[in-house]
Amino acid sequence: MATVLTDGGIRDGDRVAYLGLDSAAFFVTMLAAFRIGALFVPVNFRSADPELAQVLENSGAQALVCEEGRRASADRVRGRTALRRFLLVDDDPEVPAAPAEGWEPWSPLLAAADPTPAVAARQADDPAILMFTSGTTGAPKGVVLTHGNAWWNAVNVELRLDTRRGDTTYAAAPLFHIGALNSFALRTLTRGGTVVVRRTFDPQQCADDLVRLRINSMFGVSQMFTALGRVPGFFDQDLDHLRAVVVAGAPVPPSPVRQYADRGLLLQQAWGLTETAPFATHLPAERTRDKIGSAGIPMPHTQVRIVDLLTRAPVEPGTRGEIVVRGPNVAAGYWNNSQATADAYDAEGWFHSGDIGYFDDDGCLYVVDRLKDMISRGGENVYPAEVEGALAAMPGVLDAAVVGIPDPQWGETVVAVITVAQGTPITLDDVRDHTAQHLARYKLPRRLKVVETIPRNGSGKLDKPVIRQLAAKEQ
Repeated sequence: MATVLTDGGIRDGDRVAYLGLDSAAFFVTMLAAFRIGALFVPVNFRSADPELAQVLENSGAQALVCEEGRRASADRVRGRTALRRFLLVDDDPEVPAAPAEGWEPWSPLLAAADPTPAVAARQADDPAILMFTSGTTGAPKGVVLTHGNAWWNAVNVELRLDTRRGDTTYAAAPLFHIGALNSFALRTLTRGGTVVVRRTFDPQQCADDLVRLRINSMFGVSQMFTALGRVPGFFDQDLDHLRAVVVAGAPVPPSPVRQYADRGLLLQQAWGLTETAPFATHLPAERTRDKIGSAGIPMPHTQVRIVDLLTRAPVEPGTRGEIVVRGPNVAAGYWNNSQATADAYDAEGWFHSGDIGYFDDDGCLYVVDRLKDMISRGGENVYPAEVEGALAAMPGVLDAAVVGIPDPQWGETVVAVITVAQGTPITLDDVRDHTAQHLARYKLPRRLKVVETIPRNGSGKLDKPVIRQLAAKEQ
């Protein structure tokens, strides 16, 4: 594949994009780009045409490797991009592809190309991956992740989690997300291990795979583990070989962590962002039970602080503030966006995450919510993730989101948007009675909307702008 790219004019520093579901082709494209010194651009396969156009245009990608299922979308936006090479994956039985005008089937090119022994020399500060954030609050920003960022995250994981040479890891979360790609998949490949790649996450299939293939490590968001825990007989299986299971990517309610721990399987919560490649903190397995709800302690080679929202000065344990991160795993900035870089990184090199949290007296981090999602009600701050955690433990609630919508008297009012189990009637009074057992009264939802599916973005996070639109329709 490296030869195919260079024969097509792709050079050192160019960008190579991949658009498709999780597959072997994803890894082939990425490793070939690394080999010739190009930047790999994994694209969210759920992107709408305008979002896809933004990513391809902003990255300046010169080559695109694409699956048939996303080809039509790429064709609709190709005129807005710098793309000059269009390669179609035509050898994956999961996505049959017919010849298409303007596209080169990649299998005959791969068959005819001679492997190149050359490998581009790279240093720690050289860019490797250009990964665009989900962009739910505006145009997506391209995070420039270096080879050093990926390496130091691997070192952090190596020192903290029980992973070993020859391990088998499970990749079913979207690989265009840094959590899935750089938690275990990339580092398992570089250590000679096995990566089991599934195009999408299916709870029953995952349960079968974990047992049959004796998986050792897995990354997922909390919704995946909640669904997996509902598979009949899952916890009755032999899962002793599953040593390193990380849950992150979105706020993690205590209920699934407690459910798994009660059955002897320790979900290890972590916290980070695309910019931290991905882990800044991690809760060691031995602390899972007594620190449920915590995102853990800073990774060995990463510094984490809580700072005051106004003064940016460090605060005492127990005090809420913005979480800031510094270390060799932290990206240096954003692609062709000096203003966004200046806004997020201070003069001392601290990356300001936009997440609100606090450290307890033992140095364990608790993530409260995103700063931009905070609801201000009558001068009191309400953190939606806190209310969502209470709702997640409510019988009959399958998924929950909490947003604020304008209120003429109080500034904002708290709205709960939930999905419920079939045949389970849940009223606003039910919700308020349940959450009142866990939260102060000013935090309780004032409105309720029951929906079939709660919108999430391609990274599995709640799509708060869309959810706010849903909530506002109740007015």
